[in-house]
Amino acid sequence: MLTVEWQDGCIRIIDQTQLPHRLRLINLRSVEEVVKAIKALKVRGAPAIGVAAAFGCVLGAGKLEATAKKLIASRPTAVNIRWAVDRMIKMARAGKGLPINKLKQLLLAEALKIQAEDIEADKKIGFRGASLVKDGMSILTLCNTGALAAVDYGTALGVIRTAHNLGKKIHVYVAETRPRLQGAKLTAWELKRLKIPFTLITDNMIGYFMRQAMVHMVMVGADRIASNGDFANKIGTYTAAVLAKAHAIPFYVAAPLSSIDFSIPSGDQIVIEERDPREVTNIGRERITPAGVRAANPAFDITDAKYITAVITEMGIIKPGEIKKLWR
Repeated sequence: MLTVEWQDGCIRIIDQTQLPHRLRLINLRSVEEVVKAIKALKVRGAPAIGVAAAFGCVLGAGKLEATAKKLIASRPTAVNIRWAVDRMIKMARAGKGLPINKLKQLLLAEALKIQAEDIEADKKIGFRGASLVKDGMSILTLCNTGALAAVDYGTALGVIRTAHNLGKKIHVYVAETRPRLQGAKLTAWELKRLKIPFTLITDNMIGYFMRQAMVHMVMVGADRIASNGDFANKIGTYTAAVLAKAHAIPFYVAAPLSSIDFSIPSGDQIVIEERDPREVTNIGRERITPAGVRAANPAFDITDAKYITAVITEMGIIKPGEIKKLWR
């Protein structure tokens, strides 16, 4: 089952807000529905929303420039949306003058290509990253970076999945990932289905388990990587990276080339999405704070390149300082 796919003239996604209790597929038939689904985290994860945006360009082919602006604005931190939309616009320009039905066919072919490339890239990331995983290791991961965050395989969780499939005996520590609990809801759901041993922990337990020498490696994804190796990922990643450095634990970032923004020199230029404070004051529909409490809710943080051991891409395992060499 693909996280994002094109079916019968619309985009079919797994509604991730229903997990882990219900596996529900929904159809998106307009650009507005795609934008709402991305903002509401019905479809999420940098590679997945990039593919969703590509298909969204097919739905909005008649007004592609306006469609592009809406899609890019839906989640400003992840570069994959802009990357995918730019590809679609380039393809549309190549087909300038075509009747709308022919233009849609051209754009759909490109979107399907982007989808296929994502699946292939993630599998390569999985196999390259699995070479770093040793038998008996315990791996800490944050948020969700599995098939749900991509199309069919995943990035950081794809590495873990591949290592498991190769017969390596591993254990995963899953940080719950407040405030939306993607670790507790989504990563735990995926690992359980894959029969990979794991333990769910709260975010503020990370230091404890590292100090007890129970974590041997940290493996995370990325929503945007700057050309110097700084990267944005789900809030709490920076904390885990600093703790990993303090305990001499290798810290790896697994991401496709589409998550690298070669146009910015450092993480200082990455826009951080601010989400509804109610995600912090509430868990689901239940308010956990006194009424009127003020809350902040940055969805991502920036981790400096100096905390990263290496970045795992489909092109290979590289040091953060070598990212510029991947420009093509």
